Amino acid sequence: MSDDITFANARIVLADEIVEGAVHVRDGRIADITRSPVAGEDFEGDYVIPGLVELHTDHLEGHYAPRPKVRWNPLAAVLAHDAQVATSGITTVFDALRVGLRIDEDPDMTAADMRRLAEAIEDGVRHDRLRADHFIHLRCEVSADDCLEGFELFDGDTRVRLASLMDHAPGQRQFVDLDTYAMYYQRKLKLTEEEFKRFCETRMAQSARNSGKHRVALSEACRARGIVLASHDDATEAHVAEAVEQGIRVAEFPTTLEAADASKKSGLGVLMGAPNVVRGGSHSGNVSARDLAERDCLDILSSDYIPFSLIQSAFFLGEVVDAISLPQAVAMVSKNPAEATGLTDRGEIAIGKRADLVRVRVDEHIPVVRSVWREGRRVA
Repeated sequence: MSDDITFANARIVLADEIVEGAVHVRDGRIADITRSPVAGEDFEGDYVIPGLVELHTDHLEGHYAPRPKVRWNPLAAVLAHDAQVATSGITTVFDALRVGLRIDEDPDMTAADMRRLAEAIEDGVRHDRLRADHFIHLRCEVSADDCLEGFELFDGDTRVRLASLMDHAPGQRQFVDLDTYAMYYQRKLKLTEEEFKRFCETRMAQSARNSGKHRVALSEACRARGIVLASHDDATEAHVAEAVEQGIRVAEFPTTLEAADASKKSGLGVLMGAPNVVRGGSHSGNVSARDLAERDCLDILSSDYIPFSLIQSAFFLGEVVDAISLPQAVAMVSKNPAEATGLTDRGEIAIGKRADLVRVRVDEHIPVVRSVWREGRRVA
């Protein structure tokens, strides 16, 4: 790794404009931005954008448990996941690990599996095995009986920087519409009508028993530990008011325009799925991320289940939504998520910031990631 590098002949996506010129990197930081021709590594007119910051990806778990009853080596799973996010232009990733196991999930997956993955992440960081910078996002299923027990397994883990409070019980938030819940789960679990009815009754009873007290306990614990809190699948103004009261800073995947608008007005960072942007709508039938973007109710994008969708959505939004420029769209996948989680040293191309950079060429409206650097070191 060279301590002093110049990336020349590039279209540089700054926070509020695109300029042609060069980025100078010294000791892992951006030392200068030159708006004139200089000697250096020739980017041939490609874009250079800040490294992407991913707040909510469930992708790691798929590498660890690729099939029912199959468990992969946790370090190998982390390495495979890390390689995929880095080559998608993601230089900072919050790996989402579930806390609180629902009865509709893999019955063989336990809180111990989540702890095993966390230890593999920490081992990878300690031995410099990873391309991206990894943090942990705890997805707390507040309706589950064992939610607090699972959360305690991460007590003292400084890599935990974000926690989201979610309730996937039927009749709640993402699944206010029971027909949508049936379409999503009845087929997945292969249940008869009677079996599905009993299943829903059990899940709703769990939610009624646990959700309220777990939300309070987790929000208090996160505030005490300095963990940023996110709400998940808010659907009403009442949900948003509760989130504000609990110290929530990020509104993940609001399901309605009403909730997204209330979140924005309350100063929460509104996060939506990049696949929703690319597909043109939610796979669960909820509000469209593009509609929120057009109404200025969208701040942050997350790849959710497809790592490459993050960079794809940024370039796509910049093309299809008139009110959003490419710098604004790029900020949704870099500067905005970084600021929402207190990572003020990264997320934009600016003097003094970390040299987390991505070289991108656009072919047939699809961004092609050509090279990736984290703190001035090439990682992809």
